[in-house]
Amino acid sequence: MVQAHPQLKTFDDFLTHAETADGYYELTYGKLVEMPPESDDNLFRALRLYEALKAVVDMRQIRLQGLAIAMPGQPKNRYPDLTVLRPEHPEQMRSLGQAAITLEMAPPLLVVEVVSPGAENHRRDYFEKRNQYEWRGIGEYWILDPVVEQVTVLSLTAQGYNEVVFTGEMVVESPTFPAWPLTAEAMLALG
Repeated sequence: MVQAHPQLKTFDDFLTHAETADGYYELTYGKLVEMPPESDDNLFRALRLYEALKAVVDMRQIRLQGLAIAMPGQPKNRYPDLTVLRPEHPEQMRSLGQAAITLEMAPPLLVVEVVSPGAENHRRDYFEKRNQYEWRGIGEYWILDPVVEQVTVLSLTAQGYNEVVFTGEMVVESPTFPAWPLTAEAMLALG
């Protein structure tokens, strides 16, 4: 028996389908592309950031992987490793009935990606996601790269993202969270 694949064109179509889907998918040119599971090390790094962020922002505004964010271009959605929402987002998502930020909602305050090894992962996090997050108007994007041992902070300006790289014992400076206390080394550590 041949099973028909749903015709998905919009983020709303994706959300309708996602209610019954197992796993995480990105909607790319009308097709659902299953995202591979994240490495345990990267999940642990995101969890440590979650714990540190609770000291500078209400924990109701912090989400680990699993939050779908609508994007301009392709794919139509992304699942950041960690997201800091605006104060109004939890109620908006409750009304929506899903952990999703639509294009009609304001962009999140911060998204974080932890880079996995490999050229494809590097390209996706440093170029594709950077472009989409900038186009979406996300005020700050952090790239944690354990391979090259650096944290890149991209902050949105009128001209696009301004990039600052932090390594070792440098305290990572965040325009959105000026009280951020961690060094690049601490943000990348597994211990």
